[in-house]
Amino acid sequence: MVVTRSGKYAARMKGQIFKIHSDFYYTNTPDGVFECKIREILKKQKEKIFVGDFVELEQVNFDSKQAFISKVLERDNYIPRPKVANIDRIIIVSALKEPDIDFEQLNRYLCFCEYYKIKPLLCFNKNDLAGEEEIISEIKKIYTPLNYEMIFTSALEGNGLDELKKFLCGKVSVLCGSSGVGKSSLINALKPGLNIKTKSVSEKTERGTHTTRHCEIIELDAGSNSKIVDTPGFSQLKFDFLMPSDVTFLFREFVKIKETYGNCKFSDCLHETETGCIIKEYPEEISKSRYESYLKFVKEAKEYKKQITFGGKKTESSSKLLHNKTVTKISSKKRVISRRKNNQNIDKDL
Repeated sequence: MVVTRSGKYAARMKGQIFKIHSDFYYTNTPDGVFECKIREILKKQKEKIFVGDFVELEQVNFDSKQAFISKVLERDNYIPRPKVANIDRIIIVSALKEPDIDFEQLNRYLCFCEYYKIKPLLCFNKNDLAGEEEIISEIKKIYTPLNYEMIFTSALEGNGLDELKKFLCGKVSVLCGSSGVGKSSLINALKPGLNIKTKSVSEKTERGTHTTRHCEIIELDAGSNSKIVDTPGFSQLKFDFLMPSDVTFLFREFVKIKETYGNCKFSDCLHETETGCIIKEYPEEISKSRYESYLKFVKEAKEYKKQITFGGKKTESSSKLLHNKTVTKISSKKRVISRRKNNQNIDKDL
Protein backbone atom coordinates (compact mmCIF):
# COMPACT_ATOMS: atom_id res chain seq x y z
CA MET A 1 0.00 0.00 0.00
CA VAL A 2 1.42 3.40 -1.04
CA VAL A 3 -0.01 6.19 1.09
CA THR A 4 1.18 9.79 1.15
CA ARG A 5 -0.69 11.62 3.87
CA SER A 6 -1.18 15.37 3.77
CA GLY A 7 -3.08 16.22 6.94
CA LYS A 8 -6.20 14.10 6.93
CA TYR A 9 -5.87 13.02 3.28
CA ALA A 10 -3.99 10.26 1.43
CA ALA A 11 -3.04 10.33 -2.23
CA ARG A 12 -3.66 6.65 -2.96
CA MET A 13 -4.37 3.32 -1.24
CA LYS A 14 -5.78 -0.16 -1.95
CA GLY A 15 -8.70 -2.10 -0.56
CA GLN A 16 -11.35 -4.76 -1.26
CA ILE A 17 -15.04 -4.07 -1.85
CA PHE A 18 -17.18 -6.05 0.59
CA LYS A 19 -20.60 -4.49 -0.11
CA ILE A 20 -22.29 -2.46 -2.86
CA HIS A 21 -25.41 -0.49 -1.97
CA SER A 22 -27.00 2.01 -4.39
CA ASP A 23 -24.06 4.02 -5.80
CA PHE A 24 -21.81 3.46 -2.78
CA TYR A 25 -19.01 0.91 -2.63
CA TYR A 26 -17.97 -0.09 0.90
CA THR A 27 -14.29 -1.00 0.91
CA ASN A 28 -12.11 -2.72 3.51
CA THR A 29 -8.62 -1.24 3.81
CA PRO A 30 -5.77 -1.53 6.35
CA ASP A 31 -7.04 1.81 7.72
CA GLY A 32 -10.65 0.71 8.17
CA VAL A 33 -13.84 0.78 6.09
CA PHE A 34 -14.32 3.53 3.51
CA GLU A 35 -17.50 4.60 1.73
CA CYS A 36 -16.52 5.12 -1.91
CA LYS A 37 -17.84 6.46 -5.18
CA ILE A 38 -16.39 5.54 -8.57
CA ARG A 39 -14.60 7.93 -10.91
CA GLU A 40 -16.63 9.25 -13.84
CA ILE A 41 -14.08 7.78 -16.27
CA LEU A 42 -14.91 4.27 -15.01
CA LYS A 43 -18.62 4.95 -15.59
CA LYS A 44 -17.94 6.10 -19.14
CA GLN A 45 -15.84 3.01 -19.81
CA LYS A 46 -18.71 0.93 -18.35
CA GLU A 47 -16.28 -0.78 -15.99
CA LYS A 48 -18.04 -3.59 -14.12
CA ILE A 49 -17.27 -3.59 -10.41
CA PHE A 50 -18.13 -6.62 -8.27
CA VAL A 51 -18.20 -7.41 -4.57
CA GLY A 52 -14.79 -8.96 -3.86
CA ASP A 53 -12.90 -6.74 -6.30
CA PHE A 54 -9.57 -5.31 -5.17
CA VAL A 55 -9.50 -1.62 -6.08
CA GLU A 56 -7.27 1.42 -5.97
CA LEU A 57 -8.59 4.45 -4.05
CA GLU A 58 -7.80 8.14 -4.57
CA GLN A 59 -8.59 11.34 -2.65
CA VAL A 60 -8.86 9.35 0.57
CA ASN A 61 -10.33 11.35 3.46
CA PHE A 62 -9.44 9.73 6.79
CA ASP A 63 -11.81 11.90 8.81
CA SER A 64 -15.00 11.25 6.83
CA LYS A 65 -13.85 7.77 5.74
CA GLN A 66 -14.67 8.56 2.10
CA ALA A 67 -12.73 8.05 -1.13
CA PHE A 68 -12.99 7.57 -4.90
CA ILE A 69 -12.35 4.29 -6.76
CA SER A 70 -9.97 5.03 -9.63
CA LYS A 71 -8.95 1.55 -10.76
CA VAL A 72 -10.14 -2.08 -10.56
CA LEU A 73 -7.21 -4.47 -10.10
CA GLU A 74 -6.90 -7.76 -11.98
CA ARG A 75 -9.25 -10.52 -10.80
CA ASP A 76 -8.39 -14.15 -10.10
CA ASN A 77 -11.92 -15.14 -11.15
CA TYR A 78 -15.52 -13.95 -11.06
CA ILE A 79 -19.12 -15.01 -11.54
CA PRO A 80 -21.62 -12.61 -13.16
CA ARG A 81 -24.66 -13.67 -11.13
CA PRO A 82 -24.49 -13.16 -8.27
CA LYS A 83 -21.80 -10.57 -9.08
CA VAL A 84 -18.81 -11.68 -7.00
CA ALA A 85 -15.07 -11.72 -7.75
CA ASN A 86 -11.94 -13.37 -6.29
CA ILE A 87 -13.61 -16.38 -4.68
CA ASP A 88 -12.28 -19.82 -3.70
CA ARG A 89 -15.43 -21.93 -3.54
CA ILE A 90 -19.14 -21.82 -4.35
CA ILE A 91 -21.44 -23.42 -1.79
CA ILE A 92 -24.72 -24.36 -3.45
CA VAL A 93 -27.39 -24.43 -0.76
CA SER A 94 -30.56 -26.47 -1.32
CA ALA A 95 -33.35 -27.35 1.09
CA LEU A 96 -34.32 -31.00 1.45
CA LYS A 97 -37.88 -29.83 2.18
CA GLU A 98 -39.82 -26.59 2.51
CA PRO A 99 -39.29 -25.78 -0.31
CA ASP A 100 -38.80 -29.14 -2.03
CA ILE A 101 -35.47 -29.64 -3.74
CA ASP A 102 -35.31 -28.33 -7.33
CA PHE A 103 -32.91 -30.60 -9.24
CA GLU A 104 -32.97 -28.45 -12.37
CA GLN A 105 -31.93 -25.37 -10.41
CA LEU A 106 -29.25 -27.38 -8.59
CA ASN A 107 -27.85 -28.65 -11.90
CA ARG A 108 -27.94 -25.11 -13.25
CA TYR A 109 -25.70 -23.88 -10.43
CA LEU A 110 -23.36 -26.86 -10.85
CA CYS A 111 -22.96 -26.17 -14.58
CA PHE A 112 -22.17 -22.53 -13.86
CA CYS A 113 -19.44 -23.71 -11.47
CA GLU A 114 -18.06 -25.96 -14.22
CA TYR A 115 -18.14 -23.10 -16.74
CA TYR A 116 -16.31 -20.65 -14.48
CA LYS A 117 -13.99 -23.38 -13.14
CA ILE A 118 -14.76 -22.76 -9.46
CA LYS A 119 -14.98 -25.71 -7.08
CA PRO A 120 -18.53 -26.33 -5.76
CA LEU A 121 -19.78 -27.79 -2.49
CA LEU A 122 -23.33 -29.14 -2.32
CA CYS A 123 -24.94 -28.12 0.97
CA PHE A 124 -28.33 -29.68 1.70
CA ASN A 125 -29.99 -27.78 4.52
CA LYS A 126 -32.98 -28.48 6.79
CA ASN A 127 -32.09 -32.13 7.40
CA ASP A 128 -33.86 -31.85 10.77
CA LEU A 129 -37.24 -32.30 9.05
CA ALA A 130 -38.94 -35.69 9.16
CA GLY A 131 -39.15 -38.02 6.17
CA GLU A 132 -36.08 -36.85 4.27
CA GLU A 133 -34.35 -40.28 4.10
CA GLU A 134 -35.70 -41.05 0.63
CA ILE A 135 -34.60 -37.75 -0.91
CA ILE A 136 -31.13 -38.03 0.70
CA SER A 137 -30.74 -41.49 -0.84
CA GLU A 138 -31.68 -40.12 -4.27
CA ILE A 139 -29.24 -37.21 -3.94
CA LYS A 140 -26.34 -39.51 -3.07
CA LYS A 141 -27.22 -41.84 -5.94
CA ILE A 142 -27.04 -38.98 -8.45
CA TYR A 143 -24.11 -36.86 -7.26
CA THR A 144 -21.72 -39.23 -5.44
CA PRO A 145 -20.59 -40.94 -8.72
CA LEU A 146 -19.86 -37.47 -10.15
CA ASN A 147 -17.38 -36.76 -7.31
CA TYR A 148 -19.19 -33.67 -6.06
CA GLU A 149 -18.50 -32.95 -2.40
CA MET A 150 -21.66 -32.67 -0.32
CA ILE A 151 -22.71 -31.94 3.22
CA PHE A 152 -26.03 -32.15 5.09
CA THR A 153 -26.79 -29.42 7.60
CA SER A 154 -29.46 -28.00 9.86
CA ALA A 155 -29.19 -24.32 10.77
CA LEU A 156 -31.93 -24.85 13.34
CA GLU A 157 -30.34 -27.73 15.27
CA GLY A 158 -26.68 -27.16 14.36
CA ASN A 159 -26.21 -30.43 12.46
CA GLY A 160 -23.17 -30.45 10.16
CA LEU A 161 -22.01 -26.94 11.09
CA ASP A 162 -18.60 -28.07 12.39
CA GLU A 163 -17.97 -29.92 9.14
CA LEU A 164 -19.08 -26.88 7.14
CA LYS A 165 -16.63 -24.68 9.08
CA LYS A 166 -13.78 -26.94 7.95
CA PHE A 167 -14.74 -26.36 4.31
CA LEU A 168 -14.85 -22.60 4.93
CA CYS A 169 -11.54 -22.35 6.77
CA GLY A 170 -9.09 -19.96 5.09
CA LYS A 171 -11.32 -19.42 2.05
CA VAL A 172 -13.66 -16.86 0.52
CA SER A 173 -16.83 -18.86 -0.15
CA VAL A 174 -20.01 -17.79 -1.92
CA LEU A 175 -23.37 -19.03 -0.70
CA CYS A 176 -25.84 -19.30 -3.57
CA GLY A 177 -29.22 -20.91 -3.92
CA SER A 178 -32.91 -20.14 -4.34
CA SER A 179 -34.83 -18.05 -1.83
CA GLY A 180 -36.01 -19.84 1.30
CA VAL A 181 -33.38 -22.60 1.38
CA GLY A 182 -31.79 -21.18 4.54
CA LYS A 183 -28.65 -19.31 3.43
CA SER A 184 -29.13 -16.46 5.92
CA SER A 185 -30.07 -18.92 8.68
CA LEU A 186 -26.82 -20.83 8.07
CA ILE A 187 -24.76 -17.65 8.37
CA ASN A 188 -26.57 -16.71 11.60
CA ALA A 189 -25.79 -20.19 12.96
CA LEU A 190 -22.13 -19.97 11.90
CA LYS A 191 -21.68 -16.53 13.44
CA PRO A 192 -24.20 -15.89 16.24
CA GLY A 193 -24.93 -12.22 16.79
CA LEU A 194 -25.18 -11.18 13.14
CA ASN A 195 -28.98 -11.45 13.22
CA ILE A 196 -29.39 -11.44 9.45
CA LYS A 197 -33.08 -11.10 8.57
CA THR A 198 -34.85 -14.38 7.74
CA LYS A 199 -38.38 -15.36 6.69
CA SER A 200 -40.30 -18.62 6.62
CA VAL A 201 -41.43 -20.25 3.38
CA SER A 202 -44.81 -19.06 2.10
CA GLU A 203 -47.58 -21.60 2.76
CA LYS A 204 -49.46 -20.41 -0.34
CA THR A 205 -46.67 -20.65 -2.94
CA GLU A 206 -44.39 -23.09 -1.05
CA ARG A 207 -41.50 -20.84 -2.05
CA GLY A 208 -39.13 -18.64 -0.15
CA THR A 209 -39.16 -14.86 -0.19
CA HIS A 210 -36.16 -12.60 -0.71
CA THR A 211 -34.58 -11.46 2.55
CA THR A 212 -31.02 -10.73 1.33
CA ARG A 213 -31.08 -7.73 -1.03
CA HIS A 214 -27.42 -7.44 -1.94
CA CYS A 215 -24.13 -9.37 -1.92
CA GLU A 216 -21.92 -8.87 1.12
CA ILE A 217 -18.66 -10.44 2.30
CA ILE A 218 -18.94 -11.45 5.97
CA GLU A 219 -15.86 -12.37 8.01
CA LEU A 220 -16.78 -15.39 10.12
CA ASP A 221 -13.64 -15.94 12.14
CA ALA A 222 -10.60 -13.69 12.05
CA GLY A 223 -8.40 -16.48 13.38
CA SER A 224 -9.24 -18.93 10.60
CA ASN A 225 -9.49 -16.19 7.94
CA SER A 226 -12.87 -17.57 6.83
CA LYS A 227 -15.06 -15.27 4.75
CA ILE A 228 -18.48 -16.00 3.34
CA VAL A 229 -20.49 -14.06 0.75
CA ASP A 230 -24.19 -13.84 1.44
CA THR A 231 -26.15 -13.43 -1.81
CA PRO A 232 -29.78 -12.90 -2.84
CA GLY A 233 -31.72 -15.93 -4.07
CA PHE A 234 -31.56 -16.36 -7.84
CA SER A 235 -33.75 -18.51 -10.06
CA GLN A 236 -33.31 -17.01 -13.53
CA LEU A 237 -29.82 -18.19 -14.45
CA LYS A 238 -29.92 -19.13 -18.14
CA PHE A 239 -27.48 -20.60 -20.64
CA ASP A 240 -28.16 -17.89 -23.18
CA PHE A 241 -24.49 -16.97 -23.58
CA LEU A 242 -22.84 -20.08 -25.08
CA MET A 243 -23.24 -22.42 -28.05
CA PRO A 244 -25.32 -25.64 -27.75
CA SER A 245 -22.29 -27.89 -28.35
CA ASP A 246 -20.53 -26.36 -25.31
CA VAL A 247 -23.22 -27.51 -22.85
CA THR A 248 -21.92 -31.11 -23.08
CA PHE A 249 -18.66 -30.17 -21.32
CA LEU A 250 -20.55 -28.82 -18.29
CA PHE A 251 -21.86 -32.31 -17.39
CA ARG A 252 -19.23 -34.56 -15.83
CA GLU A 253 -21.01 -37.79 -16.76
CA PHE A 254 -21.08 -36.81 -20.45
CA VAL A 255 -17.35 -36.11 -20.41
CA LYS A 256 -16.68 -39.42 -18.63
CA ILE A 257 -18.72 -41.46 -21.17
CA LYS A 258 -16.84 -39.88 -24.09
CA GLU A 259 -13.47 -40.50 -22.46
CA THR A 260 -14.41 -44.15 -21.74
CA TYR A 261 -16.30 -45.21 -24.86
CA GLY A 262 -15.28 -42.74 -27.56
CA ASN A 263 -17.01 -39.96 -29.49
CA CYS A 264 -20.36 -39.78 -31.23
CA LYS A 265 -20.72 -40.61 -34.92
CA PHE A 266 -21.24 -36.95 -35.81
CA SER A 267 -19.00 -34.22 -34.42
CA ASP A 268 -21.93 -31.80 -33.99
CA CYS A 269 -24.07 -34.31 -32.06
CA LEU A 270 -26.15 -32.68 -29.33
CA HIS A 271 -27.21 -36.03 -27.76
CA GLU A 272 -30.90 -35.52 -28.41
CA THR A 273 -32.29 -37.76 -31.19
CA GLU A 274 -29.22 -38.15 -33.43
CA THR A 275 -28.12 -41.58 -34.70
CA GLY A 276 -24.77 -42.90 -33.52
CA CYS A 277 -24.87 -40.88 -30.28
CA ILE A 278 -22.53 -42.43 -27.72
CA ILE A 279 -24.34 -40.72 -24.81
CA LYS A 280 -27.69 -42.32 -25.71
CA GLU A 281 -26.08 -45.77 -25.75
CA TYR A 282 -25.37 -45.66 -21.98
CA PRO A 283 -28.55 -44.25 -20.36
CA GLU A 284 -27.84 -46.09 -17.12
CA GLU A 285 -24.86 -43.79 -16.49
CA ILE A 286 -26.98 -40.61 -16.57
CA SER A 287 -29.78 -39.85 -14.13
CA LYS A 288 -33.14 -38.81 -15.55
CA SER A 289 -33.11 -35.41 -13.80
CA ARG A 290 -29.61 -34.61 -15.05
CA TYR A 291 -30.48 -35.51 -18.65
CA GLU A 292 -33.69 -33.46 -18.52
CA SER A 293 -31.67 -30.51 -17.24
CA TYR A 294 -29.19 -30.98 -20.09
CA LEU A 295 -31.98 -30.83 -22.70
CA LYS A 296 -33.37 -27.65 -21.12
CA PHE A 297 -29.95 -25.95 -21.12
CA VAL A 298 -29.31 -26.95 -24.75
CA LYS A 299 -32.65 -25.41 -25.72
CA GLU A 300 -31.63 -22.13 -24.09
CA ALA A 301 -28.27 -22.23 -25.87
CA LYS A 302 -30.04 -22.80 -29.21
CA GLU A 303 -31.95 -19.56 -28.69
CA TYR A 304 -28.63 -17.77 -28.20
CA LYS A 305 -27.21 -19.34 -31.39
CA LYS A 306 -30.29 -18.26 -33.34
CA GLN A 307 -29.96 -14.74 -31.97
CA ILE A 308 -26.33 -14.24 -32.97
CA THR A 309 -26.85 -15.98 -36.35
CA PHE A 310 -29.85 -14.00 -37.55
CA GLY A 311 -30.05 -10.95 -35.31
CA GLY A 312 -26.54 -9.54 -35.25
CA LYS A 313 -26.33 -5.95 -34.09
CA LYS A 314 -23.22 -3.84 -34.51
CA THR A 315 -22.56 -1.32 -31.74
CA GLU A 316 -19.97 1.44 -31.67
CA SER A 317 -17.10 0.90 -29.26
CA SER A 318 -17.08 3.21 -26.23
CA SER A 319 -13.26 3.48 -26.22
CA LYS A 320 -10.40 3.87 -28.68
CA LEU A 321 -6.60 3.46 -28.74
CA LEU A 322 -4.73 6.78 -28.82
CA HIS A 323 -0.94 7.07 -28.37
CA ASN A 324 -0.86 3.50 -26.93
CA LYS A 325 -3.50 4.43 -24.33
CA THR A 326 -7.15 3.42 -24.12
CA VAL A 327 -9.32 6.54 -23.89
CA THR A 328 -13.09 6.96 -23.72
CA LYS A 329 -14.73 8.11 -26.97
CA ILE A 330 -17.13 11.03 -26.91
CA SER A 331 -20.56 10.01 -28.17
CA SER A 332 -21.75 11.49 -31.47
CA LYS A 333 -24.57 13.27 -29.65
CA LYS A 334 -22.11 15.15 -27.43
CA ARG A 335 -19.52 15.97 -30.13
CA VAL A 336 -19.24 19.69 -30.85
CA ILE A 337 -19.08 20.53 -34.57
CA SER A 338 -16.02 22.61 -35.40
CA ARG A 339 -16.49 26.16 -36.78
CA ARG A 340 -14.89 25.17 -40.10
CA LYS A 341 -17.19 22.15 -40.48
CA ASN A 342 -20.18 24.31 -39.59
CA ASN A 343 -19.25 26.90 -42.27
CA GLN A 344 -18.87 24.10 -44.84
CA ASN A 345 -22.37 22.85 -44.03
CA ILE A 346 -23.76 26.40 -44.44
CA ASP A 347 -22.07 26.70 -47.84
CA LYS A 348 -23.60 23.41 -48.93
CA ASP A 349 -27.07 24.56 -47.87
CA LEU A 350 -26.65 27.85 -49.78
